[in-house]
Amino acid sequence: MRLGVLDVGSNTIHLQIMDAHPGARPTPTTNHKVELRLTEHLDKKGAITAEGGELLFQSIQDAVTHAKEFKTEEILAFATSALREAKNGKEIIDEINRRFEIDLQILTGVEEARITFLAVRRWLGWSSGKLLVLDIGGGSLEMATGIDESPDSALSLPLGAARLTRDFLSQNSITPKNLNILETHVKEVLTSKIPKTLLVHDANHFVATSKTFRTLARLGNHWYGDKPQYLEVNALVGIIPRLMDMTSAERANLPGVSNTRAQQIIAGAVVAKTSMEILGISELEICPWALREGVILKWLDWNER
Repeated sequence: MRLGVLDVGSNTIHLQIMDAHPGARPTPTTNHKVELRLTEHLDKKGAITAEGGELLFQSIQDAVTHAKEFKTEEILAFATSALREAKNGKEIIDEINRRFEIDLQILTGVEEARITFLAVRRWLGWSSGKLLVLDIGGGSLEMATGIDESPDSALSLPLGAARLTRDFLSQNSITPKNLNILETHVKEVLTSKIPKTLLVHDANHFVATSKTFRTLARLGNHWYGDKPQYLEVNALVGIIPRLMDMTSAERANLPGVSNTRAQQIIAGAVVAKTSMEILGISELEICPWALREGVILKWLDWNER
């Protein structure tokens, strides 16, 4: 069966097409991605502007057309924090579903964390023991821990790289003062919001997913010769000041860093470093599967019943 997963996120509109059936590993076929950065199309009241809405509609149209070209049997569409929090998010989703005859669903932050956890468990297998999984998106940070396919504890916090960049860091000039304010904010949110079940996690396998962590692991490998499939907290101690000394254009020339990620990678690195320190993690393994794969796996499980 050919399935399309349409991820309407804070940074990108990403369609991943996979061949999949119950009991088999989903195999990527093609993908279509547009860097829209929805959070930059909000008005002062937190609603997506008319211009932002039209850009979103066009991106969805292009994704649906791409899915049809590759004979996709069903599109599993979901939206995360940008549309979830927009004042007019429901109206825009209703219009998307009407125009393009899809069923775009809002995922809560906790649902994101739980579905991503499922993908990581399936990728690593049962022998990986008790997992602690971290995922930094554009709008939020997700955490989950557990021994089974469903986590014992899952959490979502408003600590996404795009959100924090917009709120705390000027794209033209990132000063040590602004960085310190950001670091203090991230630490305060984490220490006040992480429940005891996550703080005292007793996990024995620490995992990270998605683009921000993958990019940071590549930078650790680039500068310090670390293994690109792992991210060490000690590497982040050196990565952050090196990124601070660069312009956005210079950061975009680093391996694996896109123009969008160049603007947000410092905030992402701060969240990664602070989270690892508070949770007592020295090293994270980078898992190639994340939320989109989890959506496919969950859908296959549901349809096999």
